[in-house]
Amino acid sequence: MTATPAHRGPDLRLVALVFAAAAATLILRTLYTRAGLPFFADTDDAMRMVMVRDFLAGQPWYDLTAHRLNTPFGAELHWSRLVDLPLALLVLVFTPLLGVDMALVAAGYIWPMLLFALLLWFSALLAQRLVGPEGVLPALVLPVLSPAITAEFTPGRVDHHNVVILLTLAMIWAGIEAIRRPRFAMACGALAATALAIATESLPTIAAAILVMGLAFVVDPARGRTMRLFGLSFALGAMVHLAIFRPPARWFEAACDVLSPVYVAMAVVVAVVFTLASLMPPRAAWQRFALLGVLALTGMGAVALLYPQCLKGPYGEIDPWLQANWIAAIVEARPWFATITELPAYAVAVGLPALLATGVIAWRLWDVKEGRAEWAALLVFTLCTAVVMLAQVRGGRLAIMPAIPAAAWLIVMMRHRYLAAPRLRTLAGLLLSWLAFSGVALLLLVTAVTNLTSTLPEQIAEARASKEPCLVPAAFADLAAIPPERIMAPIDLGAHLLLYTPHEVVAAPYHRNQQGVRDTFRFFNDPIADARAILDARGIGLVVLCPAMAELRGLPDRAEDSFVNLYARGELPAWLHDVSLPGAALQVFGVLPE
Repeated sequence: MTATPAHRGPDLRLVALVFAAAAATLILRTLYTRAGLPFFADTDDAMRMVMVRDFLAGQPWYDLTAHRLNTPFGAELHWSRLVDLPLALLVLVFTPLLGVDMALVAAGYIWPMLLFALLLWFSALLAQRLVGPEGVLPALVLPVLSPAITAEFTPGRVDHHNVVILLTLAMIWAGIEAIRRPRFAMACGALAATALAIATESLPTIAAAILVMGLAFVVDPARGRTMRLFGLSFALGAMVHLAIFRPPARWFEAACDVLSPVYVAMAVVVAVVFTLASLMPPRAAWQRFALLGVLALTGMGAVALLYPQCLKGPYGEIDPWLQANWIAAIVEARPWFATITELPAYAVAVGLPALLATGVIAWRLWDVKEGRAEWAALLVFTLCTAVVMLAQVRGGRLAIMPAIPAAAWLIVMMRHRYLAAPRLRTLAGLLLSWLAFSGVALLLLVTAVTNLTSTLPEQIAEARASKEPCLVPAAFADLAAIPPERIMAPIDLGAHLLLYTPHEVVAAPYHRNQQGVRDTFRFFNDPIADARAILDARGIGLVVLCPAMAELRGLPDRAEDSFVNLYARGELPAWLHDVSLPGAALQVFGVLPE
């Protein structure tokens, strides 16, 4: 199980076979088990297609405003056109053949599958590099068995998360290759800049790459060139992406939640620190470490003085009320330990492989002498992503892929032990090594146990399923047929209203639309007179409800005469006229003059 020569790649036939089986499974599952359910089920996927469609309709490259959101004002989103562009090209190709609506669906099938094929290829490359040819098969199969991964690459997932997962895995591979082949440091830096340009959720993996390059230099001053190439490519890539993302007039506009001068300055600091340190390396390792530390603290301290508002993180500037009453209610944004009681099966399926991988890598570093530098680099990536997952369980989607090479090494080692001594004990070790990193198996096991002791999983499943009839295109057919109106609706309904109708909405779940989100909470929970004032101020003509959505349950401190309470009692004011059709999933109220 030694590292494979760099020029040898994994067996392409094996990669293609596993991908074909996985893609067929994902597509068939979508066609048959989700027949009649929303294809773009997630609000982010629906909103991405809204932005793609507006882009194709002529909205300028630099204009990232969702003009029908936060009606009548519009709301700028923090997303990158780098994801819109390939989707727009796919829609453009398929529109003459299928029509606009089906072209969106076709793009929703093809794009995640293309990304998944690339993900498996990089997983195989990394396993071949660290484990050898025997590690390729588990490195291909285990991502397919991870619910955190397949959930992001299933048909209909067109948001940026799968792109970030792919880019960060490619970054890890390039960073590990750079340990022995310095030119790959340039690729690692460019990938880091691209991942940052798409989403700040890639920051932990980027931080890990920076640590890997710096620590590699600390251990061996001969790697100074590698470190320097990474820093320079990262800084140059960040500058290029800023120019792509924003027009020149906004290049110096600070922002904490997207690529901006804040992050370009950080990248420049990395480049300057790495370049200076590589040109005058001290003799002792501790001196190199101290030099990097002093230079980095000085540079990052200057950035912090220039942009102190970003010390709280990418979303630190969100309204504290929304932080407490909206963000805190998102289960995936909670710490991993907190979600064990709420989503135990998912928490174990995602968290256990990532946590076990750190132990396996440490064991491998202690037990095997070959390839220690590369495995130490992998440990840094694994630790950084695992720590983020512990802070927010949704970070697990970035923690799974760094754990795969460790799983592959353990499986191969256990296989060798079994072949050398085919006994029940060694067979059990081999099976357990697969089971411990097989997310689907862990998910089923924990689900079976929790179903025997609790009804919580059933309650969660029912709550989610009951929303889905509100999100299928047919639910919006009647609304789509009427002239454009301004609509007040639950937050999670907004993106689909924008996708399937010509109307404008107050809110969708995006933190840059803070006023729209805040007004939606106020409409449902404040006194009905205040709710009416919000409608009048925005010129709202319709109120559209999905009874299963959270807004209809209200906040604990809602007013006695709030919309939520009056709706529950069937005592809505006369100026809200129910115009819903019988049997419709959505309930529609016309707003009449008082």
